[in-house]
Parts: sequence; structure tokens; C-alpha cells
Amino acid sequence: MEGALTNIQRAEVLAKALPYIKKYNNKIVVIKYGGNAMISNELKEQVMEDIVLLWLIGVKVVLVHGGGPEINEMLGKIGKKSEFVGGLRVTDKETIEIAEMVLAGKVNKGLVNLLEVKGGNAMGISGMDGRLIEAKIKNEQLGYVGEITSINKKPILDLLSNGYIPVVSTIGCDKDGNIFNINGDTAAAYIAGALQAERLIMMTDIAGIMRDQYDPKSLIPELSTEEAVQLYDKGVISGGMIPKVDSCIKAIEMGVQNCVIMNGCLPHSILIELLTEEGAGTMITAHNK
Repeated sequence: MEGALTNIQRAEVLAKALPYIKKYNNKIVVIKYGGNAMISNELKEQVMEDIVLLWLIGVKVVLVHGGGPEINEMLGKIGKKSEFVGGLRVTDKETIEIAEMVLAGKVNKGLVNLLEVKGGNAMGISGMDGRLIEAKIKNEQLGYVGEITSINKKPILDLLSNGYIPVVSTIGCDKDGNIFNINGDTAAAYIAGALQAERLIMMTDIAGIMRDQYDPKSLIPELSTEEAVQLYDKGVISGGMIPKVDSCIKAIEMGVQNCVIMNGCLPHSILIELLTEEGAGTMITAHNK
């Protein structure tokens, strides 16, 4: 009986997920992947399994990834120290070459391989492919750190229409062939906006936006872009959360339906967010309820 009860419970879970499966079927969902969920091999496998599951039920998932820790590791191996200005890495010619090698090579192809092993069809591309991400120098002090000027969504749409999960590394370029490192959150926002995605999911290392950063119970489940700006002034949104929220607001301004900032280190957090009533993290929308 115990086994039968477990099967019944599983069936009930699937039945409750049906409205959400219907909602996201054939819709584009952009997932920004990084942080500790990317460092832990166990979490990485689980995230890739969740993405393949979504792909199998008809969600058009676009995976946008960074790779800061891997870049740091490679720079350490060659004995190169990183400099930072305002929290952003100063990227000289040697550093951008390493960033390109790590992001568009090792990290990107590793994720593609893992998605394929889990049963998905994935294709890795960088922002240079098809001039997907065009950029210009953001700040002369930062070197080859790029500010996005345009997104060519066609390479991603072509992959989606052919049944692939696009895996995008955030390396951009300009018309003269210069290569730039692009902030992953910003790139995900612009890509989601260009695709008019149903949802942008920002995977991070904390539960979401909290009124008290030391109290998980103070998590704000939903707020509008207007309310988010007010929380800047109150100091509730501060530090590393500011660029993530800025990116979400930009995505919504570009036409994304809503954005979610959530803890990607929790088991199956993507499925909880998309396929349950409770969801996960903090959802940012265009308007107040």
C-alpha cells in the first residue's frame, strides 16, 4: 500500500502541474544561470535535468550563463591577478582572451554536454556567433568590458525552431571585431527582452528580495517595478542585488512578462517556480496587483 500511495501522490503532483505546463507550453523562458548552483556538480546536474524536463514538456528554454569563478581559476593558474573597479573586473587584452576561452569554450560546451547526457538537444553559442550580442566599451578604465548596443535574436530563434536548447555564453563583440566580456545578468535581460520572453529567471545564491536580509521569512514574493525602485531608496535593495533588479526592470521595459530572482541552490527551484502555485523567490512585474 505504501508504494501505491507514493504513486498516487506522484500522480497528484503531476495533475496539479498541468495548468502550468499548459501555460508555458511553446513559450520562451530565459534562465540566467550562475553562482553556487554552477559550482556544485550535484546542483549543476539537477538544474540541467530540470531544464531538460521543461524542454520535454514544450517549454522553449534559453540558458544564458556566466562563469566568473572559472575565469578566476584560469587567471590564477597563469598567475594573473584581477583588478576591480566598482565591483567590475578590469579586463585587458589577455584577460578577455582567457574569458573568451573559458566562457565560450570550457563552460559553454560543458553545459551543452551535460544537457545532452540528460536527454536534451542543446546547442552552444556565444554572443559573437551571428553577432548575437553587439557591444561597445562600457568604461575605458575597465578595458574590454562591454555595454550592449543590440541583440540579434535570429540565431536563438533558429535554434528554438529546430528543437534545440540554446546555451549562450556572454561574450559580445563590435563591428570592428573587438571582443567584450558582458555582465551575465544584463545579457540575460536584453536577450529575454529581444525574444519577448514569457519569463526571465535569475538564479542567484539567496532566496530573493528580503525586507531584512538576515530574515528569510521577510522574503517579498511579488512586487512591481515601481515598488522595486522605492525599495532602492529605503535601502532594502542594495549591494549585489541592485544590478540583478536593474536587469529585471530593463527586461520588463523591453516587454518580458515578469522576472523572478530566486535561490538556484535549492533542489528543483526552477520546477517549483514554473510548475507550482507557490513559486519560488521574488517575482517582479510591470504593474501593481
